[in-house]
Amino acid sequence: MSSSFKANRFSVAPMLDWTDRHCRYFHRLLTSQALLYTEMVTTGAIIHGKGDFLAYNHEEHPVALQLGGSNPQDLATCAKLAAERGYDEINLNVGCPSDRVQNGRFGACLMAEPQLVAECVAAMKAEVDIPVTVKTRIGIDEQDSYQFLTDFVTIVAEQGGCEQFTIHARKAWLNGLSPKENREIPPLDYPRAYQLKRDFPHLQIAVNGGIKSLEETKEHLKQLDGVMIGREAYQNPYLLAEVDQQIFGLETPVKKRSQVVEEMYPYIESQLSQGAYLGHISRHMIGLFQNMPGARQWRRYISENAHKKGAGIEVIQTALLKIPESLNV
Repeated sequence: MSSSFKANRFSVAPMLDWTDRHCRYFHRLLTSQALLYTEMVTTGAIIHGKGDFLAYNHEEHPVALQLGGSNPQDLATCAKLAAERGYDEINLNVGCPSDRVQNGRFGACLMAEPQLVAECVAAMKAEVDIPVTVKTRIGIDEQDSYQFLTDFVTIVAEQGGCEQFTIHARKAWLNGLSPKENREIPPLDYPRAYQLKRDFPHLQIAVNGGIKSLEETKEHLKQLDGVMIGREAYQNPYLLAEVDQQIFGLETPVKKRSQVVEEMYPYIESQLSQGAYLGHISRHMIGLFQNMPGARQWRRYISENAHKKGAGIEVIQTALLKIPESLNV
């Protein structure tokens, strides 16, 4: 079984405008084991865009690239490039409901075209040796029966060769709801993901959507192979600090929040020297002290100063002084 399947036991979801390489480096300091995902990158951006859309830090491993697209040849080309760059997994987005995504004929609307998704997966698998996985919803619009979901999984698994699915346990409304509303309004249906695992025991099934704690994670893992946490890992990143111990069984010491901040200093200084802006890095760290004394002052100081011209490491160092030292956190 691929090493990615072990990492897939716990992963941090791909989130547009959030899980960039600065975010992933920061998250990796909190957990050595969790699988980290890139933001969704379109095949068009990789093939035709200006700039390196496959850049990441070596320290991020294990790291998966999430691709958006529906042209099998383009996806195969991008998967091959990503594998050559050392990514640990390729994931196809069949879950994003935004209008922009639909207009490009990828994301959740592809649930209605399982044959095409199977072709896409097969084309990528033909080019790479790393896992090719699919992240999808439990349904779209009025097509939200369990039969619809199982038909989709059957075709993509049998014809495409996909062995691993992450199921966002909500359906997506392709019209009438914003992407944010699609993360909150359609009801969660975890039992449907559980049933999928029972009906497809040979497949790796992970669940995503609304999961906010490691306690919930462990409950889901009694039924499933993996759990993917999204916004909670971003808003309350210290949630990740005990993943190695509680989910993967490591006996390494749990890092303190202040230790993680200090471990970010060399990375921040290196990135600033290469022209990065402090605010682009520090925004991912703002939630680190959530619910702790001094958290508001920490957030405020960074928010008010990190975007200023020439802002450097001293902004983070000063912000850390806002946290009472007596807490030893």
